[in-house]
Amino acid sequence: MQLTHFSDLGLRVLMYLTGPARDEAVTISEIADRFQVSRNHLVKVVHFMAQQGWLRTTRGKGGGLALAQPPAHYRLGDLLRRLEGVKPLIDCAEPPCALSGGCRLKGVLDEALAAFFAVLDRYTLQDLIAHPTGEAIALLHGITPRPIKNTAA
Repeated sequence: MQLTHFSDLGLRVLMYLTGPARDEAVTISEIADRFQVSRNHLVKVVHFMAQQGWLRTTRGKGGGLALAQPPAHYRLGDLLRRLEGVKPLIDCAEPPCALSGGCRLKGVLDEALAAFFAVLDRYTLQDLIAHPTGEAIALLHGITPRPIKNTAA
């Protein structure tokens, strides 16, 4: 199973928006530049996420993007279910399968997909930005992260 580019960009945007607070707003153009992706495609992703209530957007001069909730609010499984528009991995009805009614494949794949999302449901956006990801996000924002102190004596 491979995630769509749409989902990949959605997760990257959310992670980027957890970055350090700063004076100017985060813009779509900035994110497109940092991740070297199409601005036009990113606009579609951001629009979708704003419709889901995941982002606050402000238009005009000084406008930009921000997370609508704290990072711990965003469950990875929920995000990916909506970004991906999850459907069953196979459809036994279209085209009609000659094994219909005598095959276990669909049940096994459905179980595997449920297990995949059960693992993702244990994690939040906050978990994703733990060390070393948070430091990498700070660097993308042009901020040198403070070194982590070694507390071992």
